[in-house]
Amino acid sequence: MAQMPALIPKEVEIQRLKKIYIMVIMLGSIAASVEVDNFVDGSLHQTSIRDSAFTPAHWWLYSHFVALPVGWGMVAIYDRKVPILRGPNNSMNTGLKLTILGYLATMFTIGVNELWHFWFVEEIFAVPNHWMFNMGVVVAFMGALAYVVRVYARLVELGAEAPAKNPYVAEMYKLALEGKLYSRSIP
Repeated sequence: MAQMPALIPKEVEIQRLKKIYIMVIMLGSIAASVEVDNFVDGSLHQTSIRDSAFTPAHWWLYSHFVALPVGWGMVAIYDRKVPILRGPNNSMNTGLKLTILGYLATMFTIGVNELWHFWFVEEIFAVPNHWMFNMGVVVAFMGALAYVVRVYARLVELGAEAPAKNPYVAEMYKLALEGKLYSRSIP
């Protein structure tokens, strides 16, 4: 497959990729706060017999599972401004698809979780309705990692094409392209 010709100037593409990186870092911090809330929610389940979707710990947890697919959807919309990141047949990037689908699965699992607890009262984290949360998050993380690696690889390519003003940074880009960045000690 032939290399796609540059459709936008390098400087503009670099700025757009940096904006995508900032959005991904923000969404990553939101996803990390979900992990903190898992501990809060788990400790709440140790002390209360049964809670509902209206428990404050669930407000925090469930709001993440709505905010994350919406946020990744906004990244997908902005991603259309960088032609090289598009997927097969000019579609959305595959990593973005996996990420959005994973977080959408967790979002719809909220309803399944509440229905499950309506019929079965136990709050054991090994029950099947909690598996869907975990599987959705794992699929989303795999997709996000694939997407971040793709964006980083493109930034490295563009950085090597436009030499950095600092010669040390230019050498780092050159070593990264050759795959030797971490094969030696960096002073």
